[in-house]
Amino acid sequence: MRRLAALRLLRRRLVQAVPLLLGVVVINFVLIQLAPGSFLDLMTAENQVSDPATVALLRKTYGLDDPVWLQLLKYIWALLHLDFGFSYRQNMPVIDAIAVHLPATLLLMISSITLALVVGVAAGVVASVKVRTVWDSVVSIAAMFFFAAPSFWLGIMLIVLFAVKLGWMPVGGMTTIGGGGGVLDILHHLILPTLALGLFYAAIYARVMRSSMLEVAQLDFVRTARAKGLSRARVTISHVLRNALLPVVTILGVQMGTVLAGSVVIESVFSWPGIGSLLFDSVSSRNYPVVLGIMVLGSLVVIAANIAVDLVYMWLDPRIEIR
Repeated sequence: MRRLAALRLLRRRLVQAVPLLLGVVVINFVLIQLAPGSFLDLMTAENQVSDPATVALLRKTYGLDDPVWLQLLKYIWALLHLDFGFSYRQNMPVIDAIAVHLPATLLLMISSITLALVVGVAAGVVASVKVRTVWDSVVSIAAMFFFAAPSFWLGIMLIVLFAVKLGWMPVGGMTTIGGGGGVLDILHHLILPTLALGLFYAAIYARVMRSSMLEVAQLDFVRTARAKGLSRARVTISHVLRNALLPVVTILGVQMGTVLAGSVVIESVFSWPGIGSLLFDSVSSRNYPVVLGIMVLGSLVVIAANIAVDLVYMWLDPRIEIR
């Protein structure tokens, strides 16, 4: 029964994703068209191309002579065939340029979200169990600090302390030059970017988890469990924790897009070769096909995350009926 409900939910969400993706493509395409200049201007300037015939040929080759509405229709038609366009900067299809940088960003996002969930949930549970104690105060102060601290500033401070002063961590990059790029080398470079990006979200989850745990602990079914003589640890884990996770799961789904956006800044600070670095370079060089491709990718990540959140909701509390 639950499997059928999950399949129905999945089918419904996939149908709803189609107009959402279409809206994202149209809005981003129009905004890029309204931006001053084009990648052709920069490309001709860099290559010192001034011949009007050559410029006209390039405009025709890249379809810039067409009306905006026709360019949009051609782009949507190409997307339906999984053609994201061509990146003149990398001299390869956009999908290939994204595929080269995507693993680094996924690694950073997964490690940051894992850190945020583990630290945030654990800190929130401790603060709720030890409410109005020193532990509660420590968690609250730490959460307030990391929530208020900008991620780029925190990243710079981590570099100054652990890389420059102590020399324990590398300054940036994903691998050591000439170091072979093994798993341990990548993990060594991953620590500081993960902390800079993950601690902000850990602070949010800690505050939400603490409030949710205290609220759920006052509900009738928790009092009934205590009246049955169950141990405090079993009541906390089996009854309070599972239901208190629902708000955290909701926030996680909503923040997937902001995690991807935050990686742009963190990747720039740590010279991490991911989608964020590619987006920054593409915006600077007006490489708009890549920018559009990354926007579509970000939309897909947010849609997939929200579908996963709905499925986790159904698993955490089968009583919830998601429409």
